[in-house]
Amino acid sequence: MSIQTDPTSRLDPAAPIAGKLSTLDRFLPVWIIAAMALGLLLGTFVPGLNTVLEAVTIGQVSLPIAVGLLVMMYPVLAKVRYDQAHRVIGDRKLMITSLVLNWVLAPAFMFALAWIFIPDLPEYRTGLIIVGLARCIAMVMIWNDLACGDREAAAVLVAINSVFQVIAFGALGWFYLQLLPSWLDLPTTSADFSFWSITASVLVFLGIPLMAGFLTRTIGEKAKGRDWYEGTFLPKLGPWALYGLLFTITLLFALQGGTITSRPLDVVRIAVPLLVYFLVVFGTGMAVGKWLGLGYARTATMAFTAAGNNFELAIAVAIGTFGVTSGQALAGVVGPLIEVPALVALVYAALWARTRYFTTSQPSA
Repeated sequence: MSIQTDPTSRLDPAAPIAGKLSTLDRFLPVWIIAAMALGLLLGTFVPGLNTVLEAVTIGQVSLPIAVGLLVMMYPVLAKVRYDQAHRVIGDRKLMITSLVLNWVLAPAFMFALAWIFIPDLPEYRTGLIIVGLARCIAMVMIWNDLACGDREAAAVLVAINSVFQVIAFGALGWFYLQLLPSWLDLPTTSADFSFWSITASVLVFLGIPLMAGFLTRTIGEKAKGRDWYEGTFLPKLGPWALYGLLFTITLLFALQGGTITSRPLDVVRIAVPLLVYFLVVFGTGMAVGKWLGLGYARTATMAFTAAGNNFELAIAVAIGTFGVTSGQALAGVVGPLIEVPALVALVYAALWARTRYFTTSQPSA
């Protein structure tokens, strides 16, 4: 991405936005809609494509999709100023609030939405709950960068979410699918989540690009200096994040195109609670960040981190536990179908809120 190649400009929320968007970024919704449409067409009308895409997998995720995710993540993580991470960790308000939003409020809200909107469809309901438990560790970096959020804060929060994901995902799955429903006299769902598949997902989709980004910045700055690295190298590397995003979206929708187009009414029923979830969780994050005085950049980062979900993990868990043709897997697939356009729209909402409600610079941690 080429937003804010001048790293100091992100600290001024009152700065004009228009001049910071490249042609690629300004028309991002167009490219994403085109990628989704192309993927659906390929998945529907190209026989045998699913077999080819799933021939090789990494942690139950198609290898081509895994490559797209890594290409998408690397340029964003190469932009992070890792020497500033300690300032983020020292911001207790941000750390505690983000943990509460991600691991207490967001999963509980998705649980409630699943039971409110689709109480009669247990497979889809379970799939939605799994989506709510899978906290975002990949695409949130893209949305945060587009919205001019705090890159260092995003890197730290994503790393923390990754650790919690490995430790807490299985326990929370048991709580929301078995224990809590039994307390409320609701039907329970038995699910066995693989600790190793969750760990592998985190290590691949966050660990590899994080290490690559850290080494690129460290070596690049030592060799040529920060001015060259941020002024010359990053603008050339940046667009590859968008290319990776579009490639991933195309393949993801190609892989599930037939399923989505053959069950449109089911997709609509799953989509409604997802839309409510994204809007409410994001809005809550923005409102809480404003109330706490976190400043625009860290508020936007916290809101996107809370609203986004790790659909790669959710789909892998649903397929591994319930099967590729299960309703739980379909709910996981509908996740990015709704999340991608919804969070793109929220990027623009965040940039609008930036000029209207945030008038002071981001406070130092």
